Amino acid sequence: MSWRHRARGRGWWLSALAGLAAVAAWPLAAQQWARLEADGLHDPANPGLAQLQQPAEALMPLPRDTAGNLVNWVQAIDSGAIAPRTQLFPETQVRLRETDIIIARYGSMPAVKFPHRQHTLWLDCANCHDHLFRPQVGANRFSMTAILNGEQCGLCHGAVAFPLTECNRCHSVSNAALRAQARAAAPSAPSAPSAPSVPSAASATGMGGR
Repeated sequence: MSWRHRARGRGWWLSALAGLAAVAAWPLAAQQWARLEADGLHDPANPGLAQLQQPAEALMPLPRDTAGNLVNWVQAIDSGAIAPRTQLFPETQVRLRETDIIIARYGSMPAVKFPHRQHTLWLDCANCHDHLFRPQVGANRFSMTAILNGEQCGLCHGAVAFPLTECNRCHSVSNAALRAQARAAAPSAPSAPSAPSVPSAASATGMGGR
């Protein structure tokens, strides 16, 4: 058997093992979502509970995450796994913004990158502006105390978005890289003008050699 056939054989077995591992992981993953009758929110004696979909059944097919409700909702949209309505009323203007904003620069933590796209896929601008944040550079003072108390970003994160324990998802930009970018973008200092040349005594008197 040639090495190509052996490699193909190994590749097939690796693919098969990966598939079996994924199937075996499904029951374990399903256990991470509590059943409705055991979640402490629903009345297990209510006969109408049987009409509701169990969380594992609804969430299992979606892209996985490691925090919150274990679903990567942005990836779910990008992959087409879900297609939420863009608006409730036809007259509502859909506004999707692609720009990122870098905030909290040069502190003890990496800087924060706020991605507008991931937020405006779900929310209209009016959800945040102007009652939470003023749409102006430098006009907002962010506070981790306020965020942890459910204000500013904490109004959603920890409630309907990934929890505040996932620090590196927001604090994701190296301050050293920001400083290097700032230095590269800064205009170079103009060079000092050169001193005017002074004619030599020989040339001034017309006695220079030819």
